[in-house]
Amino acid sequence: MSTVAQPPRGVIVELRRVRGSAPREQGTRMMVTAHATDGTIGGGALEHAAIARAGALLGEWIAHPDLAREMHELHALGPQLGQCCGGSVTLAYAPSDSGKLEAPPPMFHLQLHGAGHVGRAVVAVLATLGCTIDWIDSRLDAFPASLPGGKAQLACRRLADPVAAIADAPPGAAFLIMTHAHPLDAALCAAVMRRGDFGYLGLIGSETKRARFTRQWRRQDIPPAAIARLCCPIGIPAIQGKQPELIALAVAAELASRFPARHMRQLPRIPIDLDAECSACRASARCAGS
Repeated sequence: MSTVAQPPRGVIVELRRVRGSAPREQGTRMMVTAHATDGTIGGGALEHAAIARAGALLGEWIAHPDLAREMHELHALGPQLGQCCGGSVTLAYAPSDSGKLEAPPPMFHLQLHGAGHVGRAVVAVLATLGCTIDWIDSRLDAFPASLPGGKAQLACRRLADPVAAIADAPPGAAFLIMTHAHPLDAALCAAVMRRGDFGYLGLIGSETKRARFTRQWRRQDIPPAAIARLCCPIGIPAIQGKQPELIALAVAAELASRFPARHMRQLPRIPIDLDAECSACRASARCAGS
């Protein structure tokens, strides 16, 4: 008995190859369905053209499911689309049975200790990123009544002994320490440094706090190499200010720099050949005014 091919519910558009400069990284994907889009390959003329092309392909593939197969297109962003990126990209269009974009792996796993003003601001900012957050505090009613929505996977835990939770985090995790008590901050940092396999350890506070804690950790035989990896003060230096929201922005930028998006295919960016011709329009990637 022959089987009838089922029509796809959407089209996956992927930046399969990038030469020179492009609005998004190689491996970026978006989904185009009959009535909506999910994700972005960078916006602008390229995305507008890709959505139109994907919509046309989806119509064809729904009418003729047996024709549904991956297709490629080369776009010279400057001469062909009028974008200033100056590069060229190969777009791949593939049928999707689900019509849903698969969630990429989390950028990082963060164990965040402290649900005070800064902790809440950090969660509000990081909620927009594709990460997982294990938010821990020992106090009653420490967490807000409502949690921010977004891409992050967020879990809140009230624990009598937060130090014991350090062992729960996976290898390479990020730890951010900003509790209501300095002795607890020091104990949490010591537990993380004894593990040794952390990807990031940030402690809210000043250079003075760091120096005082360091003397204590040395007496506890914490490895000097682990102490040296501590980030305190936290956040990138370019963002100054002690308002919770500014600290949160600085910390988010620091984490993003430590944990680049792992879902992007880590392929080398190919230098652009300015005189290479597009197979569709015969235009080269060299801008007319160059």
